[in-house]
Amino acid sequence: MKKLFFIFSISCLTYAAAFSQDDVYYTGDAGTPAIKATITVAPPEIPVYTQPPCPYDGYMWTPGYWAWGIGGYYWVPGVWINPPMRGYLWTPGYWGYAGGYYGWHGGYWGEHIGFYGGVNYGYGYGGSGFYGGRWEGGSFMYNTAVVNVNTAVVHNTYQTSVGVSNTATSHASFNGQGGVTAQPNAQEAAVANEKHVQPTAEQQAHVQAASQDKSQYASANHGKPATTAMNSTNGQHYSPSGVANKSAAAGSNSSHLTPANTNSNSGKSAASEPRSSESKASAPKHQNSGAKANGQPHNTAPHNSAPRAASKPSGGGGGGHGGRK
Repeated sequence: MKKLFFIFSISCLTYAAAFSQDDVYYTGDAGTPAIKATITVAPPEIPVYTQPPCPYDGYMWTPGYWAWGIGGYYWVPGVWINPPMRGYLWTPGYWGYAGGYYGWHGGYWGEHIGFYGGVNYGYGYGGSGFYGGRWEGGSFMYNTAVVNVNTAVVHNTYQTSVGVSNTATSHASFNGQGGVTAQPNAQEAAVANEKHVQPTAEQQAHVQAASQDKSQYASANHGKPATTAMNSTNGQHYSPSGVANKSAAAGSNSSHLTPANTNSNSGKSAASEPRSSESKASAPKHQNSGAKANGQPHNTAPHNSAPRAASKPSGGGGGGHGGRK
């Protein structure tokens, strides 16, 4: 019996290691309720959707993804987020498949873009690195060839199509057999050992709110959620075509994908005011401008080039691909 238990323990450790990027295996991002489950069904494909305009200077795009809840997979809308501190970039999480099971690698903030499974999330996250912007002189500069910004609000912009591909090759939402088979390059592997900051309280509330909306579950929407993106965690909701859902307007009176206990708007960007990763990001001023119609997130091919190193606080935004036609 002891021998059998030992063999079982070793197999469990091997299974966990197969999914481990930071020696962590869980079905939710840090700070959100973890659900221990044996998942044998692949997540749906990443839906094609239009990115809403950035509502506030200093906010950064975090792409949507399929998370796992008690009711199965549900879509967490892509959203513009107040970063935890200057010079930090967001590395999205991703699903991995190994040994017949699917496991989630949580996203994180850091000075450089790490490995996110080769998944083509679009809008700068084409499979490797990031081309949607970069830090310069303590301010985040947005690449308008890749991401959608409201230039009446955001003035730190540039435009370059260097490295941007207009040919989508995969909408797969996981890494492994049947999905994307990318492996981390040397720089991405090195980033795994750097200091990371877990998702902010604002991001955690965003995930929690999505998990409580039954219409976001694949079992209800068949992999085609009605709300694919938001301009802020407590802001306007957008359909895949970029149409704002006015019935789900921002504010405390909205019950659709709106966290119950969200701080009031402060009008201050965390990108210009470093704050603790433990604190909750302030909500931006709501903008009801429409999303850019020609911004599709999945028109970039995953790329294995090394991400460009980002210095703190004024380095480049890292390598990757844009998500715009």
